[in-house]
Amino acid sequence: MAGVWRHAATGRAGTWRRRMPAWPLLAYALAIGAARAAPAPEALQVLHWWTSASERNAVDVLAARLAKEGIAWSDGAVPGGAGLAAGKVLKSRVLAGSAPDVTQIIGPAIGEWAELGLLLELDAPAAAGNWDKVMFPTVWNLVRERGHTVAAPLGIHRINTVLVNRKLFARLGLAPPATWAELEALAPKLRAAGVAPFVQSSEAWQVAALFENLVLSVGGADFYRDLFVRQSAGAAADPRLFTALMRLRQMKSWMAPLQEQPWTDVARRFARGEGAMLVMGDWAKAELNTMGFNVDDDFACVPTAGTGALHLYSIDTLAMFTNDYARSPAQEKLARLVMTPQAQQQYNAAKGSVPVRRDAATAGMDSCARASWTTFARGAAVQVPSLVHRMATAEESRDVIIAEVRRYFVDDTVPAAQVQQRLATVLRTLTSRLNR
Repeated sequence: MAGVWRHAATGRAGTWRRRMPAWPLLAYALAIGAARAAPAPEALQVLHWWTSASERNAVDVLAARLAKEGIAWSDGAVPGGAGLAAGKVLKSRVLAGSAPDVTQIIGPAIGEWAELGLLLELDAPAAAGNWDKVMFPTVWNLVRERGHTVAAPLGIHRINTVLVNRKLFARLGLAPPATWAELEALAPKLRAAGVAPFVQSSEAWQVAALFENLVLSVGGADFYRDLFVRQSAGAAADPRLFTALMRLRQMKSWMAPLQEQPWTDVARRFARGEGAMLVMGDWAKAELNTMGFNVDDDFACVPTAGTGALHLYSIDTLAMFTNDYARSPAQEKLARLVMTPQAQQQYNAAKGSVPVRRDAATAGMDSCARASWTTFARGAAVQVPSLVHRMATAEESRDVIIAEVRRYFVDDTVPAAQVQQRLATVLRTLTSRLNR
């Protein structure tokens, strides 16, 4: 406390300050010291490409559950559809010696990183959670490398999904198409009603995703696997590939004005009614939910025409890098929690995907998720790995195929036969290189 005094003889003013007792200062110093000494919450840096509204909701589910374990989720989101930019960032960070603690890796790339000895083996969480028994076999095999578990799976997306404007179809008295013939008959009716049958982006990965749907529709699961998994040059020369290419061009004529735009913008265009249908993985369903729409009221999910019995899939997974083994306990905690039934249910409800667990409760799923999970549960015969979403093959061949398909799609002067020849040459070259 401060005060004013006045000299009795001179009348000059001065100030005085009351000295504070020692104990409050001591207490204050101890409090500051304790705050400085208290360890900061342990954090795991997670690199991923979940940046849309629905994807952020799914990330929040995992981050909140991790926080309950006393571990902070340090977010390292990299924007970009299909994870193209995130993949480049990951490679550059690994080369620079600053790999993230946790990263989103999908498909064969899991095994490739594990072979380099860079991924933490998650055998303890897998054994504790009986992953080999509760996971679908396809998922379990995906996260295994040389007898070890090297990734934690999150959810399964169905790529052969068509979103349908329920109210528009009901108003026009139309039914979603189950076959290509039904789609060919439907498209003119929608045009006559002043509605574009489809909304679509000309972005390369989105075009290629539509194309892989058409390959599956035309050729079935075995032909699809020959072309995109086994990469047979003979399959590239098959007439069924020519048919799929011609159907891609036919579908282009049924689309609203094309723009090269992110999938989130395409979903918004669908929500505004710019097209009656949207061919997009079921993550678009979750995004529509964030816009206030409901799968069982406003729109429906149906399989792409001709693929009703099949499941074209992509599986989200998290892998842990062995930067600092001191972080292994925290990394293992994250692996354990993402496989719990509660985390699986909450995460996948937010993301639009379905659980990787065979014991998942379907009663709480919407109609889209229930159909996806039930179809996938029928086994390997109906499960087909997505080329575009890195499930079918290595990056190099995937990128070449996507580039060829996109070139054909945007340039109507490119003959389908030429694309077939180029793809056959590419696959022949890649196969011979791998067999050396």
